[in-house]
Amino acid sequence: MHVKVRKLQQKRGWAWNLAVPILKPLLLATTSRTWIDGEKLPETGGCIVVFNHLSHVDPLTAAHFVYDHGRLPRYLAKSGLFKNRFLGSFLTAAGQIPVERLSKTAVGAYDAAVAAVRDGECVVVYPEGTLTRDPALWPMTGKSGAARIALETGCPVIPVGQWGAQDLLAPYAKTPHLFPRTHITMRAGEPVDLSDLVPLERTPAVVQQATDRIMAALTALVEEIRGETAPAERFDPRKAGVSQIGNPHKKKAEKKDRP
Repeated sequence: MHVKVRKLQQKRGWAWNLAVPILKPLLLATTSRTWIDGEKLPETGGCIVVFNHLSHVDPLTAAHFVYDHGRLPRYLAKSGLFKNRFLGSFLTAAGQIPVERLSKTAVGAYDAAVAAVRDGECVVVYPEGTLTRDPALWPMTGKSGAARIALETGCPVIPVGQWGAQDLLAPYAKTPHLFPRTHITMRAGEPVDLSDLVPLERTPAVVQQATDRIMAALTALVEEIRGETAPAERFDPRKAGVSQIGNPHKKKAEKKDRP
């Protein structure tokens, strides 16, 4: 599908100047793309773009979508990626934000994300916090990070539903399916309306309401892309007794192997 590309207005910096000539040709060679309504991403100014999370490769395909529409994506990335000296330097130079998942130090990532939005950056958040555990790969229950950043800054939250990355690299698989090319579909929606919640005190109920609206908007976009109806109740890994981080299938296999 022909993609109407916006010209990038920001200076890329050395990390992006290194990454784009390597990664973009690789993505063009291994994927075909349907980008829908990408112009709904703001051309300038601080914003949050939220995606459903299907595969460890979809941060690259999501970055492709955001970059093609004129913005440099700033990710909340798991802190382990920054422990490698070169990779950590690269990610920092590219404006990525380390976060310790399921820990008190995640507050630092929240502060950094709020500062980035206020500086006019485009911050990408996976509100599920990890790859979906839903058996049919529907968006599952969301974490509060994107909602809290949005409520603090009043910035627009743009939902982008995606489908196809799981065929390029299945969840927790190590070997990608490179040929034939995998088709990736992404559809941007209207900004999630949180205007009535922004002036309110940030109580758990208010934050949860904002989170629910974000997840509902994402799920609706994925339904449109897939041409299917999502389950009435979103999958909750805590209720299902599934690990919230790491490969849940690996842990199940280890339990079966124990004498």
